Amino acid sequence: MSASPRTEFLDLAPIRAARGELKLPGSKSVSIRALLLAALSEGQTRLTGLLDSDDTRVMRQALKACGVSLEQTGDAWRVGGAGRFPLREADIFVGNSGLSVRTLVAVLAFMEGRYRLSGVPRMHERPIGDLVDALRPLGARIAYEQNEGFPPLLITPAQARTTQPVRVRGDASSQFLTGILQSAPLLAREHELVIEVEGELISKPYIELSIALMRRFGVEVQRSQTATGAPRFTVAAGSRYSAPGNFAVEGDASSASYFLALGALAGGPIRIHGMGLTTLQGDVRFVDVVAAMGAHVTQGDDWTEVRSAGLAAGFRPKAFDTDFNHIPDAAMTAAVLALFADGPSVLRNIGSWRVKETDRIAAMATELAKLGAEVEAGPDFLRVVPPPALKPATIDTYDDHRMAMCFSLAACGGVPVRINDPGCVAKTFPDYFLQFAALTSGSTAG
Repeated sequence: MSASPRTEFLDLAPIRAARGELKLPGSKSVSIRALLLAALSEGQTRLTGLLDSDDTRVMRQALKACGVSLEQTGDAWRVGGAGRFPLREADIFVGNSGLSVRTLVAVLAFMEGRYRLSGVPRMHERPIGDLVDALRPLGARIAYEQNEGFPPLLITPAQARTTQPVRVRGDASSQFLTGILQSAPLLAREHELVIEVEGELISKPYIELSIALMRRFGVEVQRSQTATGAPRFTVAAGSRYSAPGNFAVEGDASSASYFLALGALAGGPIRIHGMGLTTLQGDVRFVDVVAAMGAHVTQGDDWTEVRSAGLAAGFRPKAFDTDFNHIPDAAMTAAVLALFADGPSVLRNIGSWRVKETDRIAAMATELAKLGAEVEAGPDFLRVVPPPALKPATIDTYDDHRMAMCFSLAACGGVPVRINDPGCVAKTFPDYFLQFAALTSGSTAG
């Protein structure tokens, strides 16, 4: 069971049971942040456990285009930081990596250079106007080359910044706030930088992750509230990043969600190494979702194990009605688990799905229905009524890695499932289907 980027489809036989152990690939969220922070630091950083995928390659190539020194030795990368990028002109391709473009834009806007950022066609449909609107009062000069509010972008040297608080919307993507936070030392040389969030702040665990990593690289972020109770973040004048020497990237908690769900549906036990009680990423909270649905979960500092009786022995996950604002990526896995629940399930506060690699609410509703579910899709919610029995289906993946990975779990429902364009998992987890096969080998119906 393998999938190269050129494979048109992958057929999954019905899965009766799954068990075993796996080591998670490095976290995409941590890898991309750590690469950029290392490049902005004074000194050299040795990164280990860095994820090797399409999205992290985008960031590596972007930094190289800006003159940053990156050298690989074995499984470690050495990043030479100097606070400022050596090259002040570059044409940067960001693929479809939302985190890369949103963090790069905020940094490049204050690098005193001329930079063009473009991506795949879908990237040019993903809004970035809220971030640009927040950066312009700080002196950023960012022009839209095609459509207002969307990449591609042209960045030219910034003007003098205002000392007033910068305001950014928090209800579209937490990555906008992350971008401004990570660029703060470039702006806070003489005056502190104050950032105030307008509207609800979604995906808060990702902001906590950004702040924790900034601290690891020597910059503290102070948190408070405005008079209206809105979140406020302050970075002191004179703050500078400093290389931590060695930095180990933890396992990807979003990727862990598929194997946690597999252990719940196919019995397990499945033990995941690289994610546990000490994990910083917010998607570690998916263990609570699986446990609430009836699976048995145990954890150590750096591992998590899931087991259940399994669907083949009559196990049925408990239906849920849950706000997934804090873990929108892992919530996609919950949507597929809803296929097997003992009643209708509702996923709430997932409006950010609309502006991801595809419109994930629409895509998820379409593909769940192919498997026999009744689905109601709203602006920011999905209601899933499980079918009496799943139907065999061919799943379209919309060039979205998470669609391919989470729908592989449908094979636990006693029917064959075809995954179109399985190679799209290269965005974050190139060998996902090999790992999946290793855990289900010898336990498929046939």
